[in-house]
Amino acid sequence: MKYISLPEEKERRLSFYLAMEEWVARHLDEPECFFMWQVAPTVIFGRNQVVENEVNVTYCREKGIQMFRRKSGGGCVYADMGNVMLSYVCDGDNVGFTFHKFINMELLVLRRLGVEATSTSHNDVMIGERKVSGTAFYHLPRRNIVHATFLYDTDMENMLHAITPSREKLKRKGVESVHQRITLLKDYTDLGLEDVKMLIRTTLCEGERVLTLSEVAEIEQMETTYLKEDFIQIVT
Repeated sequence: MKYISLPEEKERRLSFYLAMEEWVARHLDEPECFFMWQVAPTVIFGRNQVVENEVNVTYCREKGIQMFRRKSGGGCVYADMGNVMLSYVCDGDNVGFTFHKFINMELLVLRRLGVEATSTSHNDVMIGERKVSGTAFYHLPRRNIVHATFLYDTDMENMLHAITPSREKLKRKGVESVHQRITLLKDYTDLGLEDVKMLIRTTLCEGERVLTLSEVAEIEQMETTYLKEDFIQIVT
């Protein structure tokens, strides 16, 4: 599987990486691709979620936390520079097989770190009873896109205040708060985040495909169309 790299390091908002996933799926002739990314504090909610039920919009505005809707389903997540987001693009039409393969990739990485982890029927990755990674999926013609949070570290205060699922939803998960439901990988390994990222890359990928500046420009153009669509707009 090829690792997809950008030609220059630059801070970008989440909409760029959503566009990058789709651009890779539509334009790169690789059966499997993978890349990682990080963003400034951002809340990402699923395609069908009601924002006001899941996100403390007032808090996010006050703290400068960006808010985006993605094309995939699933729940609301918080991301910042303390954790890493994973993107996997592959051929095929079998959703269940693709999810299973991707989850097993994550479990392999965690085993390499010496961490015992399991998966759930909802495609979460768990350490004990707490979630360390959640995944979401959407399908293009003959291509699958899976993306996931990978919680190494995070600003817990922002996470707890920015994401506000209902008490009924939390009780269905058997917990009383978001804090009780998640865990951080930094508490299970001595490796720093950059070392964890390198381990992920070397475990999952062989070879690299560096995008050209003209390809990045195409992704940036695609990003503008994302921002105009109702279901991928920034909440302001």
